[in-house]
Amino acid sequence: MPDMPLAFHIMAKPIGPICNIDCTYCFYLDKEKLYPYKKNFRMPDDVLESFIRQKIENHQVHKVNFSWQGGEPTLLGVEYFRNVVNLQKKYAQGHHIENSFQTNGILLDDAWCTFFKENNFLVGISIDGPEEIHNRYRRNKGGKATFKQVMRGLGFLKKHQVEFNTLTVIQAHNSQKPLDVYNFLKEVGSGFMQFIPVVERNDASPQRVTDWSVEPGQFGRFLCAIFDEWVRNDVGRYYVQLFDLALEAWYGMEPGLCVFRETCGTAMAMEHNGDLYSCDHYVYPENKLGNIMASPMAGLISSELQVQFGKNKLDKLPAYCRKCEVRFMCNGECPKNRFVSTPDGEPGLNYLCAGYKKIFKHIDPYMRFMVSELKNKRPPANVMNWAKNH
Repeated sequence: MPDMPLAFHIMAKPIGPICNIDCTYCFYLDKEKLYPYKKNFRMPDDVLESFIRQKIENHQVHKVNFSWQGGEPTLLGVEYFRNVVNLQKKYAQGHHIENSFQTNGILLDDAWCTFFKENNFLVGISIDGPEEIHNRYRRNKGGKATFKQVMRGLGFLKKHQVEFNTLTVIQAHNSQKPLDVYNFLKEVGSGFMQFIPVVERNDASPQRVTDWSVEPGQFGRFLCAIFDEWVRNDVGRYYVQLFDLALEAWYGMEPGLCVFRETCGTAMAMEHNGDLYSCDHYVYPENKLGNIMASPMAGLISSELQVQFGKNKLDKLPAYCRKCEVRFMCNGECPKNRFVSTPDGEPGLNYLCAGYKKIFKHIDPYMRFMVSELKNKRPPANVMNWAKNH
């Protein structure tokens, strides 16, 4: 059996796919179909305790991060997560425990945010831009807008000084308005921004995407517009995940996010009942590794099935990508998006290839400058003055 990784990531789904809103582009809501006879998706106490114990025991590094997502985890209530923290303390055994929590923000209140602050949770809040942009696809199950409720929840986070970042899904609509989105996120106090492209294939025609999926070229233009604003005015003040990852790559490091690494396989997803899957985007029967209540977590994570899943990212990279000038940054991005063909007809090209080439070629001179500053022990924020003159 392959060696156990020193550290690994598991996105825990303690309430499975259950959510209190119905985003048009959500890929996870239909995971209810995996459990057709299930009515209660709350992770049972014994599964929760086993998960926390095994995750800590199998980490060979000091820091252990727990990532809680859904669905919408706030539906479980604050007391559920008080129990989470108590269990983490019970099994910590000298490890430093961190928690990240992804939410749509609608149910946040004083109780939630007091808890987050007291226990140093990092909260990710999902918001797609200003009101008209956000409400385009992020509506509740009655079809009503959610923006005002999300902003109310964000207000509680700021009131209690909870550390938060924003997750913005880039889709067909908001990709047309990059600076509207970026300036809005700055205005609401987001110091760290994640921009996640939505790419969902059409069920009837898998080679095509849904109407709300972002177009590759527009995705690239969206990122270029934000980068141009950021690199001239905001370096060191606001952090954009993709730009941080790019600086790592230009410096010669492997990017720290799984989608841009050469291989993957150490970022899994666990459903409410303890079923462990290869990846959050591969929660399918064929990618089920097993259940942590029936098989030790260590064996599932280091199984041949999971190791091969991770290797496939590199092994199945097309020749066209292997000789690409920005491969050091992209590495073919996420395998879930590799469903189009290369110019010479080889399968496995990433749907977003044109967009990534556009942004990575665009930022190249600025990244080279920042790397030079870092190597000479000068602040990379010096790039702002340099950019204004070039």
